Amino acid sequence: MRGFLASSIGVTCAAALALPLTLPAAAAPAPASAPAPAPAAQPASGARSASTTAVPDLPGSTQSLPLTPRTRDRTLGAAPEQGLTRADVHRFSLVGVTWSDPDTELRGQVQVRTRATGTGEWSGWQDIDTHNEDHGADPGTAERDSGHVHGSTAPLWVGDSDGVDVRVRATGAATRTVGNTVGNTVGNIDEQPSSLPTGLHLELVDPGAAQAPTAGARPATTNRTATPRLAATEIPALSKQATERELVALGGKAQPYIGPRPRIVTRHGWGADEKLREKGFVYTKKVKAAFVHHTATGNNYRCSQAPSVIRGIYRYHVKSSGWRDIGYNFLVDKCGTIYEGRAGGVAKAVMGAHTLGFNTNSMGIAVLGTFGSAKPSSAAVTAIAKLTAWKLGLYGVNPRGKTYLKSGGGNLYRKGKNVRLNVISGHRDGFATECPGRQLYGKLGSARSTSARYQGR
Repeated sequence: MRGFLASSIGVTCAAALALPLTLPAAAAPAPASAPAPAPAAQPASGARSASTTAVPDLPGSTQSLPLTPRTRDRTLGAAPEQGLTRADVHRFSLVGVTWSDPDTELRGQVQVRTRATGTGEWSGWQDIDTHNEDHGADPGTAERDSGHVHGSTAPLWVGDSDGVDVRVRATGAATRTVGNTVGNTVGNIDEQPSSLPTGLHLELVDPGAAQAPTAGARPATTNRTATPRLAATEIPALSKQATERELVALGGKAQPYIGPRPRIVTRHGWGADEKLREKGFVYTKKVKAAFVHHTATGNNYRCSQAPSVIRGIYRYHVKSSGWRDIGYNFLVDKCGTIYEGRAGGVAKAVMGAHTLGFNTNSMGIAVLGTFGSAKPSSAAVTAIAKLTAWKLGLYGVNPRGKTYLKSGGGNLYRKGKNVRLNVISGHRDGFATECPGRQLYGKLGSARSTSARYQGR
């Protein structure tokens, strides 16, 4: 093992899968070495991210613009509305709305229209998904209680734009999400629309242009402990037999059922600026379940744009929502390409911020898109099956099985309750939410069966 890692191939391998594959109970959380940066906006002129020796300059910026009240019908019961119209902003491709208190739900409608760069044409009005409180770190964790977290909508991919018009209208009484009870709300519940959350801001995210691979970069087989100049852009696929051999060669425990390792585009491969996130990683003991999500960013992207979409989500999660890193452990595009999400090692039990109350001993897989009425591609569903067959197989877990997870608190299960769940579950199984959308949720049975078949069950 030591000799293997000392070789040049082994060093590259060590840059993609963090080992050991499991951690002893006493070593589960690895504290971050620095606090998360405050999610303050970068100036509209477009600040540039600092470069590292591994990644060339990754341009990107976040413009955070306060919303203002808009005059509407002032008769009794008229819904409060805030908005903003700007035609002089720095170019952006992804939008969202944030507010001060992460425990306050935005009970209302958020719509946006944007002006395309180059053509100058304005889009029609698009809805932004406001039900995003079901994502994020668990109550009582360091990430949740950092003081940097904001309430936020889901981000929406709008393409290259330089003008924006947004309107936010209350449609119901505002409530506060309470992490350790079921259905407990705080607020005056009546038939009159409530005020909107305080501190509403429009977030305009420029994910930066795609970068050419760094000189010397190469495919890898294992997580970023190698020298930066050898940073891998992808982890290549392996056959089932080769996956089993590598697991044993790298000091892992042989598993009777493990799926072939799929190709995974690394964070370096999709252009993650590692200066954005917190340093250090946080781990749990094992991976017992996988929660499937949709990003609710819309379906209007090309597969070649998927790295840009992910960079936009990453920047939005960190700079706008105040999380320590992107929330999902993995992401999948409509062409079935799998991407590494939260940093810490694709083979390790990295704690994400994807399913409020159930981030411990689980992983989150997000399919890029919105799948309430639109059907996910067969390539994306197959990618979920391949990824879960491999990752769950590392921990000896049957994709068709059931497991128990202890709730960290949410609107569906009280804190501390042991909940029996499918090993491959939808986000809505752990939290009352529409995610991952009706159409994607309906494909999870097929994903379970296919995943188990890849494992040889």
